[in-house]
Formats: sequence, structure tokens, C-alpha cells
Amino acid sequence: MIALRSKREIAKLRAANRMVAEVLQLVKQRICPGVSTGALDKLAEDEIIRQGARPAFKGYAGFPATLCTSINYEIVHGIPSKKRKLKDGDIISIDVGVFLDGYYGDAAITVPVGTVSQEAKRLMQVTEESLHKAIECACPGERLYTLSNSVQKYAEGFGYSVVRDFVGHGIGTELHEPPQIPNYGKAGTGLILKAGMVLAIEPMINIGGYAVQVLADGWTAVTKDRKLSAHFEHTIAITANGSEILSKL
Repeated sequence: MIALRSKREIAKLRAANRMVAEVLQLVKQRICPGVSTGALDKLAEDEIIRQGARPAFKGYAGFPATLCTSINYEIVHGIPSKKRKLKDGDIISIDVGVFLDGYYGDAAITVPVGTVSQEAKRLMQVTEESLHKAIECACPGERLYTLSNSVQKYAEGFGYSVVRDFVGHGIGTELHEPPQIPNYGKAGTGLILKAGMVLAIEPMINIGGYAVQVLADGWTAVTKDRKLSAHFEHTIAITANGSEILSKL
């Protein structure tokens, strides 16, 4: 069953997701060649706790960290480490969730490290734009897979592929709630969106094929062909007038 959130609940979700946006900006400012993903993780965790919330990912199904830090051909769920230092030319996906006052926030960005290739810049731009294409479709009466199709159509129009093994999701009093939100599908199909639904939409787009491999750590998902991947995510609320991005400053 898909929850329809009240104005009071959406206010709580807005607060949690605003904190996520603040943490992402804080981490983004610290990203540079030579910084470790472990240092970024500590920065995020300290800030979340300072603001009176708790990290949503740490301990979730055994995940060991506050952030997911996924570099270059890593798609999602990369584990931060003090030993893993960023290099000039890398791109890194930073995914973070918080739990505040009974409700969850969740969002992700992909950030360049130093000077990156035009190929990497274009991938990041198209991935972020595909997210906003989906958000533009998110209004009461629309079908869910119209959002999915908008991501797929836009990304594939640039010759990229859309990851199929991982999807977006509903979010509220649990980190992952129904419905699942794939980034591919047939427009005009799927459940009907209603005001009060809160959705985490998260395109994961690859330069090469969409095949995925999970590494031996049991978490880090990479492109099977080891080509670059980018990831952006916003949590949105469906309103009577369209959609509101909750995970923004």
C-alpha cells in the first residue's frame, strides 16, 4: 500500500530532506584530489548528528557507513574508506540519507574531482537533466512509468544506458517504501500518481552498457564493462499543483 502523506507529514519530510541537501552541499565543498572517502563520510556523519538526526544508511541491512561513495564506474553503494583517496579526473556519486523526527530524507549528487573529461561532464549533466525530466512529469493523474520513460528516453537519446538492477522508491516513515520507481518503462502505464505521495527518484546512467556487477564486499555495484556511471537523486512530494522537490536548499 502506498501512503498518502498529510501536510504535517510532508513538513517533516521537508525538514529531513533539507538536512540531506545541506549535508550534500557540505560534502561537495570538501571534495578535491587527495581527500579520502572516509573523511567525507565522517564529515557527513558528524553534521547529521550535530543537527539532531541520525544517519539513515549506517547499519541499514548491515551497511557500514553514513555515505555511499561511488567512484567512476561504481554505480551505487560504494563504501567509504580512509584508504581510498580521490584523484584528479575522478567523478564521485555521494548518496546520503537521514532520519529526523520519525521521517526519512534521501538524495544523491555526482561531483567532479578537480578537472574531469568532457565525456564525464556530459554524462553528469545528462543524468541530472534526466532526473528533472522525470520530476516535470510528476503530477496527480500521471502514470508512474511516464516518469520512468522520460528518464530512459532522454538518457538513451545521448547514447547512454539506464541501470535496471536498481530503482527509485517511495519514502516516508521507512527509507524504502512502495512503489519501486524504475528508470525505464512504457509511458502511460503504471500506477496513477496522487497528491500526498512522496517519491525518491534516482536515475543511474552509464556511458556503456547497463549490465551490473556487485563486488566482493557485497555492496559496491559497478558497471560490468567498467565504463563511467553517474547518479542523481531527489525526494519529491506530489502536490495538487504538480511536484515539490523536498531535497533542496
